[in-house]
Amino acid sequence: MKEVFVDGVGMTKFGKFPNKTLVDLMAEAASLAIKDSNSQDVQAIFIGAQNPEEFTGEANIAAALADKLELTGIPASRIETASSSGASVIEAAFYAVASGRFERVLVVAGEKMTHLPTPKVTKILAEVIESYERNSGASMVALAAMVTQAYAHYAKLSHRKLEQVLCKIAVKNHKNGAKNPYAQFQKEIDDDTYFNSRIISYPLRLFDCAPITDGAAALVLTSHRTDVKISGMGHGTDTIAVRHRVHLHHFNAARIAAREAYKMANRSPSEIQFAEIHDAFTCFEIIGAEDLGLLDEGKGWRAVEKGYTEIDGKIPINPSGGLKARGHPVGASGLAQAVEIVWQMREKVAKERQIKRNDIAVLHSIGGMSNNNVVIIFEKPGTPHSTGFCFEREIVDAKKHKKDPIRVGREGILDAYTILTVVPEGFPSPLVLGLVSVPSGHRILARAVNPVTFRVGERVFLSKEEDTFYFMKASAMEKALFSLKKALRKVKLSMRWKLR
Repeated sequence: MKEVFVDGVGMTKFGKFPNKTLVDLMAEAASLAIKDSNSQDVQAIFIGAQNPEEFTGEANIAAALADKLELTGIPASRIETASSSGASVIEAAFYAVASGRFERVLVVAGEKMTHLPTPKVTKILAEVIESYERNSGASMVALAAMVTQAYAHYAKLSHRKLEQVLCKIAVKNHKNGAKNPYAQFQKEIDDDTYFNSRIISYPLRLFDCAPITDGAAALVLTSHRTDVKISGMGHGTDTIAVRHRVHLHHFNAARIAAREAYKMANRSPSEIQFAEIHDAFTCFEIIGAEDLGLLDEGKGWRAVEKGYTEIDGKIPINPSGGLKARGHPVGASGLAQAVEIVWQMREKVAKERQIKRNDIAVLHSIGGMSNNNVVIIFEKPGTPHSTGFCFEREIVDAKKHKKDPIRVGREGILDAYTILTVVPEGFPSPLVLGLVSVPSGHRILARAVNPVTFRVGERVFLSKEEDTFYFMKASAMEKALFSLKKALRKVKLSMRWKLR
């Protein structure tokens, strides 16, 4: 297998561009990457995008971009793995060059989202969620909120401490984004701004969530030696249903991808000097860093508190501002992370956000609700190996995942829950969703009967109506009230039939 290097890179500014099409944005980024390359001759185009058919009504964009760039005649293909499409397209192009099929290829990724109303964008994004969970009212932010709750419980974080840590991540990434001319958000925020923002899905606030964004990024991969090399590549998947996973507090797909990337590069996490981690939600930055072995498992939040993940810290994370501040045009984000890493290695960023130790870095990209993840290692050729391959994170065997149970008992343990205030169309607000472990060892997604707060790990009472599971506090009064309401509904239904 041939070595693969990065030649030119290019990126549009991220934000809102009402007068530009998706193909316009991709062509802009591609032209910049080709211009930045040692040679303008490319033999194939690889394109990443999550869902242009619904976001913009455009299909066959690979051919459209080839036409726009006046490169018709060469192969042009599109890759889609949800929100990791921008990283997966690097993977596809990497192997096309490593195999010897091509010597130089153009890699482009983009998404255009801001022209649509937020509810419409939310609905399109939710299509990557497993159907039962989606039909139960789970949105991306709701599932992320429950994962955040599960992580806090695992790490033994109080609600107050969790809020403080998430705030620190948001403030850090907006600070970095304010120094990045390509970022959507060019303004720093402080603690008061964070805590005064509204709750979207408890415990996640507005400033815990990446924004809706337009943008595109591009790079040229080549078999000819340059100053940046892709040394490791990994790709892992997980169950599409979050409830079917063994663990909620970390992402198995990321660990699989990380193991493969470190193995290919013959590296260990201790050799990584900085990282671009998929922070569509603030807690994902901690979980991702732990999954990659960069921070101690269950203790990554302490590194955030101590400032280790700042630009001048021990392990800088998201010097670009991350998805949180740079913006998140879903199909482009993984490739934008790569462009940032290359710019950092070539020291082409502003002095105030330049990483001092920049010989080796890792890219971490999440697809969907962390069920199609990619990890890529970049390094400067000739960087010494200090340890060799090492990766010490638990990886769950796929055979241990459990599908839906045939029977569900009357009680269960609440593994995670959220109070969703910004709900999908057709659902009441607030909507309380929970992931509940049942005696058989399976886990179900259920709705709370009453919009009250719960405690992760507490025992709850379960019931089912048609295809929907419900949970409530396992007290005698709650059970009696629920039974009474259920009986009254049956009486009303019976009376309606008699009146017909």
